[in-house]
Amino acid sequence: MTRELRTPAEVRSACGDDDLVMWAAQGLRPGARAWASGGAVVAGCPVISRWDRLAVWGRPRDAVPLVRHALAELGPSYRPLGDVELIGRVAGAVEGLRAGPCFSWMSLADLHDDTGGNGEDGEDGEDGVGWLDGAEAEITALLAADAPDAYAVPGGIGVRRWAGLRDGDRLAAVAADAWSAPDVGLLAGVATVAAYRGRGLAERVCRWVSGRLVDTYGRAALMVDDDNLAAIRVYERIGYRRRQVRTSYVTA
Repeated sequence: MTRELRTPAEVRSACGDDDLVMWAAQGLRPGARAWASGGAVVAGCPVISRWDRLAVWGRPRDAVPLVRHALAELGPSYRPLGDVELIGRVAGAVEGLRAGPCFSWMSLADLHDDTGGNGEDGEDGEDGVGWLDGAEAEITALLAADAPDAYAVPGGIGVRRWAGLRDGDRLAAVAADAWSAPDVGLLAGVATVAAYRGRGLAERVCRWVSGRLVDTYGRAALMVDDDNLAAIRVYERIGYRRRQVRTSYVTA
């Protein structure tokens, strides 16, 4: 029997506090919905990390009818995502659903903050990283030149705030708090000016922002392409744990 989950506590109990599901549920803010059936849970929200996303968790035999139900309720723009094997089986059974690319979801529950920062908005840590105020034009220019495929951009829906590191007056590296849920902060928009790569600046910014996300939301997460091994190594040094996931999409 399919039942709609009405509170974040119900979602947490149903999925065992799975961080991907809790992130997609977005605290069940307006527009977000979640359901459970048997040993499966789905949670969806519009326009998080650019797409309308539906996180899928649990036993495939229960997830298949639950995804059908959720797509009928939410519409075909939603993209189911979850563990690689689960999404493969769901996409193979749900009519009109096709498995898409694999990537990594990485999560962090605890961080030893080596930056020395106090985490207060607008103040730099001893490592030179801090929240950026009034720097939207600089960030936009940096991303356009050095990370044109970044999903997070200044002023984008759900992009809350940016942190960065300067070399003198020049902005050298940035990262964002974007599409965060009440209990899962999302690290996004990581970028370094090409001339500054190889100096560990991205790791310094990511470590600082990750610490602020854990402080604010209780845990942090991010998405990264599986072929971006250099970035994955950086995130693992910070303490993130890697989980390979897959997305899917409706074709008809």
